[in-house]
Amino acid sequence: MGRKRCVGADCSKMAAGCCGVKKQKLSGSPGSGGPGGVGAGSGVAGTGHCGSELGIGSSATVAATANVSRANGLGGPGGNVSGSSGGTNALSPATAGYSTSGLSPNLSPGPGSGSGGRKMVVSAEMCCFCFDVLYCHLYGYQPPRTPRFTNDPYPLFVTWKIGRDKRLRGCIGTFSAMNLHSGLREYTLTSALKDSRFPPMTRDELPRLFCSVSLLTNFEDVGDYLDWEVGVHGIRIEFFNEKGSKRTATYLPEVAKEQGWDHIQTIDSLLRKGGYKAPITNDFRKTIKLTRYRSEKMTMGYAEYIAHRQHHHYQNGIGHPVPSYNHYS
Repeated sequence: MGRKRCVGADCSKMAAGCCGVKKQKLSGSPGSGGPGGVGAGSGVAGTGHCGSELGIGSSATVAATANVSRANGLGGPGGNVSGSSGGTNALSPATAGYSTSGLSPNLSPGPGSGSGGRKMVVSAEMCCFCFDVLYCHLYGYQPPRTPRFTNDPYPLFVTWKIGRDKRLRGCIGTFSAMNLHSGLREYTLTSALKDSRFPPMTRDELPRLFCSVSLLTNFEDVGDYLDWEVGVHGIRIEFFNEKGSKRTATYLPEVAKEQGWDHIQTIDSLLRKGGYKAPITNDFRKTIKLTRYRSEKMTMGYAEYIAHRQHHHYQNGIGHPVPSYNHYS
């Protein structure tokens, strides 16, 4: 009870990002806590990120490009957004037949991926495609050809981490449903090269990278700000700051669990990330408008990518020799 589905057009205006918030004006100031992102309604697009190494704090920039709201899901300051209304869930297309059975330890679906035994849409081939796109860009090859996985539209995020400790290296995505072929091409390079918290990626970093693809589904407005499950739902909050300006912030489903936060800690972190500086009371928390959502997530390391590509050479239309693991060393 007290829940309603988001209409697709309205959901697409939500803060895009792994853990992000919307911000209309260009800003380089760091967030005050929590992973974040940026974006804006009414056709203003903003780049965003997934947060710092601990998933807290980030900067945010906004670029007016097309009508896609970009954002990061791991931290950043907030901004003005347009609201959402009830209706049917237009952001949950029918799932396709991709299975994650037989995945190695380094190639795995993320927390909350899939539900009720249904087959997931996200697939290992999507991570391979992101690596293909980045590899071709960094080495000056022609972009890889059209992949074979589904081209259904989804809100999506591409996250890059690096090293044995898997430090965040870039994360940008969109809450606007995009066809996966073009969306993954775009956000592979946007997250790798244009995350304002990090310098653009280089060839030397490729062997240490991990790529995650997150597809967002099942957006629901809820009447109670505690009506969501840690580790299962991502949340997007909308609130008014001390000056009466509307702000939003979002965390992807894995963030609260990874940080060891409960519901209140997560909400308070999002409020700080969204720029709310006054003392946070329980009465104020009750004024928050909260939208919860789920995601399907797949993660693949570079070594796994190389092994997959050597086994399925040219399967994805990649038009260059597959490098050996130590090619970039």
